[in-house]
Amino acid sequence: MPKFIKTMNSLPLGVRKSMAALLQSSLAASVDLYSHAKQAHWNIRGPRFITLHLLFDEAADAVEPFADMLAERAGALGAEVSGTLRQAAAGSPLAEYPLGIAHGEEHLHALATSFAAYAKMIHENIDKAADAGDTTTADLFTEISRVVDLKLWFIESHFEIDETKPKK
Repeated sequence: MPKFIKTMNSLPLGVRKSMAALLQSSLAASVDLYSHAKQAHWNIRGPRFITLHLLFDEAADAVEPFADMLAERAGALGAEVSGTLRQAAAGSPLAEYPLGIAHGEEHLHALATSFAAYAKMIHENIDKAADAGDTTTADLFTEISRVVDLKLWFIESHFEIDETKPKK
């Protein structure tokens, strides 16, 4: 549990503490998700190299601001923020990004899996924050969800379609 400083923020301390925990976990996952996108960006190979290289870099650029947004909200609630790379790695709920892959389809599926897990966590946090009465934090998570859902769609839109499967 992070340390708390006195603040004139009107949310009750219990709400601020529970929101800080959500924000801290989301911060760790955001730093981790950024590294997943960069891992894909740096290691992509194959015929669609430039397209996917740029897509993965855009995905990383889109999630990079989340860390600052989440950390600053936690700070505004009076929480001490744990945001080093080691703290993020230890606190991230995301599965480890697979190593040893290079093909575009492998990276697309791995990164989509990471984005989907992150999006699920953020969607759950919207409800948790709203239920706790912290509409500002819920709004922050909603803002993040719009970007993550869009980037997940962009990544999934690059999956190769198997034309041999029957259409439903």
